Amino acid sequence: MRERLLDLFWPRRCELCGRECDRPERYICSECLNRLPLVNTRGCCRVCGRSIELFEGEFLCNDCKGRNAPRFDRAGSALRFDDPARRLVLDFKFNAHLWLRADFADMMEAMALGRFDTDAIDFVVAMPSSLFHRIDRGYNQSAYLAKDLARRLAKPYVPLVAARKPFIRRQSRLDEDARRENAKDSFFMLRRGKVAGKTVLAVDDIMTTGATLSEFAKTLKAAGASKVWCATLARSLRQ
Repeated sequence: MRERLLDLFWPRRCELCGRECDRPERYICSECLNRLPLVNTRGCCRVCGRSIELFEGEFLCNDCKGRNAPRFDRAGSALRFDDPARRLVLDFKFNAHLWLRADFADMMEAMALGRFDTDAIDFVVAMPSSLFHRIDRGYNQSAYLAKDLARRLAKPYVPLVAARKPFIRRQSRLDEDARRENAKDSFFMLRRGKVAGKTVLAVDDIMTTGATLSEFAKTLKAAGASKVWCATLARSLRQ
C-alpha cells in the first residue's frame, strides 16, 4: 500500500527511457524490458551456461570439456552484458542504484526456474565481497541479488559462509588465464559445517570467464558442498 501511494503522488520513471513506468513497483517499463538482451537459457552449455542464439537444447562447450573446466556444476545468467543492460548493471554495481533490485529479481527468478532444479537447492549464498570493496562501495551488490532471489525461490539465504581476500590485480584488466591465476586461493570458509552435503546456489553480479565463480565453488566443495550452482545477473560478451 505504501509503495502504491508513493507511485500515485511520485510516479516512477523508467531507468532507461525516462517515461512513467507502466510496471507497478518497477523501474524498467515494459517497452524497455523487451529491449533487454536476455540470455537464451534453452540453448546453452549445460555447465557454464554459454548460450548460442537460436540454438535449442543443451551442449557441452569446449572450455567445459578442457583441463580448465569450471569447478561449479552448473551456471546461468539472466542478461547478456550488452547495452542497454550493461548500463543498468554497472549503475547497480558501482553507483548504488539499488532500486533496480525488484526488476533484476524478476529476471533472475525466471532464469533460475528455467536453468536449475530449484527444488534441489538447499540455500542461497552471495559471492563474498572483499573488505576494500565493502568500504569503497558501502555495500555488496551480490548480497542484494542473492537475498531477493532466495526470497523469490522460497529458499534460505545464508550470509557470511565464506570470506574473500583482495585480488592482487583487478580481474577486469586481465585475460582468461591471468584471471584464473589471480583468483586462485582467494576465498576461505567461515561456516564450513553449513555447506556439508548441500546443494548451494551462489549468486554474483557479472560472469566473464567464470574464474572467480569457479574458485568460489572449489572452496565450497572443499568444505563438503555436494553441488554448487551459480546464478549471475549478467554474462559478459568476452565469452
